Amino acid sequence: MSSGRAPDVDLSLPDLELELLEDLSPADPQGFLRLLRRRLRVRLADGSQSPPFVYDEIDRRAVDAVVLAAHFERDAEHWVYLRSALRPPLWFRNRESGRAPAHERAPNWELPAGLIEPDEPGELGVLRAARRELLEELGFEAKESDFRALGPAGWPCPGVLGGKHFFLHIEVQPAARTEPVLDGSVLERYGRVLALPLSRALDFCRSGDISDIQTELALRRLAEVVALGLHSRSRE
Repeated sequence: MSSGRAPDVDLSLPDLELELLEDLSPADPQGFLRLLRRRLRVRLADGSQSPPFVYDEIDRRAVDAVVLAAHFERDAEHWVYLRSALRPPLWFRNRESGRAPAHERAPNWELPAGLIEPDEPGELGVLRAARRELLEELGFEAKESDFRALGPAGWPCPGVLGGKHFFLHIEVQPAARTEPVLDGSVLERYGRVLALPLSRALDFCRSGDISDIQTELALRRLAEVVALGLHSRSRE
């Protein structure tokens, strides 16, 4: 009879290394993003090597980011704040790329998020970035100690960008919200802030009306946190 325990899984990874043969990156990058082009080779544990190949990735001054779930309780239900975001890649995908039609929305509803600056290292840097983004995008003042981790950090697009996303949540008081101070960017200037029940936000993820993957992941993690909190409260 099965004990109900999941079988052991071997999570060991292949013993592989990458060898840099030549840096082919264009010089003097002009924009927010920088193309890194490298000629590489894979080295195996037995000493054999792969054929050389060229691999492109994207770099930028700040690569890591925070994703914030600001929430509150009203009428025995948890609510969460979202913000609209006009994303040029989605806009032009739908209009000029010739790709197959998809359910992307531009603008899209997303959880507030922002980059961690290079002078914000470590855990304290993550919390400082979270505090800044909460004020800029939603208009809430907070202390670094008010934030809680929302599951482990992860790689949103590891095949293209070596940036990590740190997920956090914070309980806020709607009456304390002020006008977002924003970060000075043109796209952020025209955003709209929306509060809605967490259950409805998850419904919109299922329907595709909210199609940002990092937002859906954070909302699902928040729902787990809320459920555990309610479960713990019911046992007191």
